[in-house]
Amino acid sequence: MKRTLSRGMLLTAVTSLAVTLSACGGSDEGSESSASGSSSSSSSSAAESSAMPMSDGPFGEACSQVPTEGEGSVEGMSDDPVATAASNNPILSTLVQAVTAAELGDTLNSAQDITVLAPANPAFEAVPADALQGLLADKAALTTVLTHHVIPGRLSPEDLAGTHTTLNNDEVTIEGSGEDFSIAMDGTVVGMEASVICGNVQTANATVYVIDQVLKPAGM
Repeated sequence: MKRTLSRGMLLTAVTSLAVTLSACGGSDEGSESSASGSSSSSSSSAAESSAMPMSDGPFGEACSQVPTEGEGSVEGMSDDPVATAASNNPILSTLVQAVTAAELGDTLNSAQDITVLAPANPAFEAVPADALQGLLADKAALTTVLTHHVIPGRLSPEDLAGTHTTLNNDEVTIEGSGEDFSIAMDGTVVGMEASVICGNVQTANATVYVIDQVLKPAGM
């Protein structure tokens, strides 16, 4: 009787130990599986985050100077042709004066799908006053300069970098990527590198990149 009881107790202990070990093993596997799943999910989320496209809206520090409402705002400019849209934006008032002096308003408004490199007011202020007044008084030269700032086709930020033929039938070279674009100093009137300070602004017929220097056509 004593021998039988001892065997029974041993059998029970062995069985209990096996069950316990089995349970522990299952818990570890579950934890590893959970951790693996969590890591995989985290990696997937990180990959998705890094693959997210850049915002389609305007970018650049000078965009804060654009009115937040009305016809001169980003939304207001979107349904007007480019010359009209620029005339409603206070940071482009000198450019509008130049376009009016060259009688290019109708030409720009009627063009289809263009990209405009639009000098902001400070860009014109950087040009010596006598040179600027002389340019504004010379319609042919002014037309050459202004059409050098216009590229056929709407260029998205992804397509902006490169060498492009302008409406003046010459070329402008833009460098950069993302939200950082520039034009070399030898391509500007005052010999300073030009930068895009508010880019990817949409009008009814153009994509506008506001720049901080006036560009110089070849030969001028």
